[in-house]
Amino acid sequence: MNASEFRRRGKEMVDYVADYLEGIEGRPVYPDVEPGYLRPLIPTAAPQEPEAFEDIINDIEKIIMPGVTHWHSPYFFAYFPTASSYPAMLADMLCGAIGCIGFSWAASPACTELETVMMDWLGKMLQLPEAFLAGKAGEGGGVIQGSASEATLVALLAARTKVIRQLQAQSPELTQAAIMEKLVAYSSDQAHSSVERAGLIGGVKLKAIPSDGKFAMRASALQEALEQDKAAGLIPFFFADSFNFNPHKWLLVNFDCSAMWGKKRTDLTGAFKLDPVYLKHSHQDSGLITDYRGSNQLNEALLQRINSAKKIHLVPCHLRDKIVLRFAVCARTVESAHVQFAWEHIKELAGDVLRVEKE
Repeated sequence: MNASEFRRRGKEMVDYVADYLEGIEGRPVYPDVEPGYLRPLIPTAAPQEPEAFEDIINDIEKIIMPGVTHWHSPYFFAYFPTASSYPAMLADMLCGAIGCIGFSWAASPACTELETVMMDWLGKMLQLPEAFLAGKAGEGGGVIQGSASEATLVALLAARTKVIRQLQAQSPELTQAAIMEKLVAYSSDQAHSSVERAGLIGGVKLKAIPSDGKFAMRASALQEALEQDKAAGLIPFFFADSFNFNPHKWLLVNFDCSAMWGKKRTDLTGAFKLDPVYLKHSHQDSGLITDYRGSNQLNEALLQRINSAKKIHLVPCHLRDKIVLRFAVCARTVESAHVQFAWEHIKELAGDVLRVEKE
């Protein structure tokens, strides 16, 4: 494809994308396909000759779109919002065209410096404490990670490295392995699974602290765990000293963009032995269907009916031993009419479930 054809096909793709988004409400939010549907529809090996652009677009509609879950549909209420906007799409085009890899300042100065300044902008918009900003001479600063899970892991690895170096400076005879087997971190039993996963990847103990009736961590339980572990010779090391949220959920920025700030960026740059560059490094509020939360079987049956009908799409979550149906307003095109439609649909199917239960 030369520049001339790229200009022509680019305009066609922009039209296709605009048509897709303008007509997304008319597409079924959840695909009506079975696992493995795609393989029989495409060749078993890559073609020897390229296909025409028109044929590729036709294949997208005939083969790909039937298997797509439309996350930007106004009837998509599952998982969490995935942000998107026309300016962000244009920015993605420019990023793809420039194609720089900003792993150091020298690799692309504008890439590194723009990230630093924009993270300061965003931090100021969020009214973060000054300690989290890089400024012209600050010790803090922000970096863009791929996901909140990645940010959590980076924070844990940086904390682990920092405490190991501190303890070895005090007692040079201590090995890294000897220290790591004593490290312990804590989180609420309601914390995202990525926190537990970070502990597994980081090779440190992670203890879940019980939450209260409002699903908040109990401070007394944390204090008790700290005292017991210190008495047993363990080393608590991981505490909140950074902040992270996902613009690709909360702002109109395409995935992936997870913003992370630290009070002391050398804790990160030093931990991973890179040049002093600012490293790259949700739940959405749940809508609880409280009338039916007393029975897991009823909620499971209701969820199955909702997703089988394919008019809206939901996913569940677990609150301790309860299965809860989550309702997350995700698409930026959602209006009250869509929410009302979803609610009436849920009520209708819930009535069907209850009638079956009584029979």
